[in-house]
Amino acid sequence: MNNWFVYVLQSPSTDATYVGVSTDVARRLRAHNGAIVGGAKRTRAGRPWNLVKSYGPYESRSQAQIAECELKRLRGPERFAWKG
Repeated sequence: MNNWFVYVLQSPSTDATYVGVSTDVARRLRAHNGAIVGGAKRTRAGRPWNLVKSYGPYESRSQAQIAECELKRLRGPERFAWKG
């Protein structure tokens, strides 16, 4: 069984943040930056993205998605200080 993580990306060019879930955060970061197929449409603008914070591990995808939802309610620097 894979562990799930919630991650926060930040674009240095726009200062925007993006929150997602994955079992392989490094692979997802490469996808968001266009190095491999599979990044979110929302992250095409603002490349390159930097991994700022990751939370977890969570035992299931549903637990990670609940945490993701809570984290998405926060904005900017609040997302980096979240205690999950």
